[in-house]
Amino acid sequence: MDFKLAVANEILTALGATFGEVEITAPDIAAALEIPPDTAMGDYAVPCFKLSKALRKSPVMIADQLAGAIQADFLGKVEAVKGYLNFFIDRATYAEKVITLALSEGEQYGSDGSGVGRTVVLDYSSINIAKRFHIGHLSTTMIGNALYRLHRFFGWNAVGVNHLGDWGTQFGKMIAAYKRWGDHDTVAAGGVDEMVKLYVRFNAEAEQDPALNDEGRAWFKKIEDGDPEALEIFNWFKSVTLKDAERVYDILGVKFDSYAGESFYNDKMQPVIDELKAKGLLKEDNGAQIVDLQDYGMPPALILRSDGATLYITRDLAAARYRRDTYHFDKSLYVVAYQQDLHFRQLFKVLELMGYDWYKNCEHVSFGMVSYEGQALSTRGGHVVYLEDLLNTAIEKARAIIEEKSPDLENKDEVARQVGVGAVVFFDLYNNRIKDIDFQWDRALNFEGETGPYVQYTHARACSVLRKAEGLETAQPDFSALSDPFAQDVVRMIEQFPDVLKAAVNRSEPSMVTRFSVDLAQAFNKFYYENKVMVDEPGVRTARLMLTDCTRQVLKQALYLIGIEAPERM
Repeated sequence: MDFKLAVANEILTALGATFGEVEITAPDIAAALEIPPDTAMGDYAVPCFKLSKALRKSPVMIADQLAGAIQADFLGKVEAVKGYLNFFIDRATYAEKVITLALSEGEQYGSDGSGVGRTVVLDYSSINIAKRFHIGHLSTTMIGNALYRLHRFFGWNAVGVNHLGDWGTQFGKMIAAYKRWGDHDTVAAGGVDEMVKLYVRFNAEAEQDPALNDEGRAWFKKIEDGDPEALEIFNWFKSVTLKDAERVYDILGVKFDSYAGESFYNDKMQPVIDELKAKGLLKEDNGAQIVDLQDYGMPPALILRSDGATLYITRDLAAARYRRDTYHFDKSLYVVAYQQDLHFRQLFKVLELMGYDWYKNCEHVSFGMVSYEGQALSTRGGHVVYLEDLLNTAIEKARAIIEEKSPDLENKDEVARQVGVGAVVFFDLYNNRIKDIDFQWDRALNFEGETGPYVQYTHARACSVLRKAEGLETAQPDFSALSDPFAQDVVRMIEQFPDVLKAAVNRSEPSMVTRFSVDLAQAFNKFYYENKVMVDEPGVRTARLMLTDCTRQVLKQALYLIGIEAPERM
């Protein structure tokens, strides 16, 4: 039962009976309904001020007259308070309708299928070739993964793209270093770490012998020209990097549909450059080719350097066109740090100037910076936290906590993996994505605070209650047993789940789901402490078990949608 719409229909009927025909629809009224901050003020409230002008009556009079005219079985009472109409849903009916709907829809509860027939392309993670996966990539990877899952949940055809950073002179330097000092077996065994060593050595030696840089540029020119040996080594470096990264993606449960990176668009940029010229958008500036964006409050978009070299925006223009032509997307999301805000404003403006109206469907999903235990991350300063090391440490710490708190638990290693990885992901996705994050162990792995382990533990508690009930007598549920404030808080949270998910998709904000899971866990734990579930009265017990099962289901789904597993025992 859609209580908002049901209340709206009652208001519409009462308006017609009391004031005659009014040019307003039930969905319009439903959209105007508010949820009061205090349940003592009702479950829903509608301000009558907007109706005042149309009806030429005071809001107070309208509210008073409507309150006397509205009666329905699902309503406990209706009150008029200072121009507001406050609705109190009958508690037993409310619990019955919400819980029955959620359990009947199961894992699909919360989805309205609004994405069916639509496609979204998500560009996230986008790691660099020949570099290790570090904590700075965590946010783009997990925000993108959550948005991927959320869109799929609503029926979208989601295309996850890992836009690899695999183009530039540094790859020529890598090959030059490999040819001078490396060998196949050592790099194959050492992976990305060995490639980084070669690159560091190259730069150190180039400071003493600048001619080495010319050697690096020459090798990159060979890559650009399609030289067989250069391409063979270059592609091998990519495969070694992806194999290294795949271990991290497997731990995180993240997958992609495409690994088309910068190099993929090497032969797709010229048509874009030609089109910019044909449309009179390119201008020469000190030998370089630019799109002048001064009229839009932005510096020029540099398309070609004076030496003819392309830039990020050149490749991103080619990528945007390719994705549109290939996937025919209805929405294209770029999950990239906020430092690139200007880049994407320029990119979308150039697409607009080229006459592509689908630029409106492109969105930069920005996020803040990540620090670790109070220290900013710096590759040059040597303060780098590799993501695989971070996740393994989290798993080890979770294993130690489990050993202390639940020494008899089965599958300790599996649960430690779920809790450790979940703690890291939850910590990353807890705050609004634009906020900077300072990762701290004592907060992330706390079983008591607003953390992943706390929500997972609440899910496991619900599972434990349901296991204890197996084999007990079932009866017609007595939903009046869920009329107390603690049970009602849980029911209210469960009813709000679909709205939370919808808002998370529309705003590209997974933290809304993360915070919801904490709020629901807290509400359920209060209910659990205030109401004994396993009572002797079968009808009461059945109703409370149904609420427990509903909570378990919604917590599990919420955690899944942000990329976290839900252990049944902890």
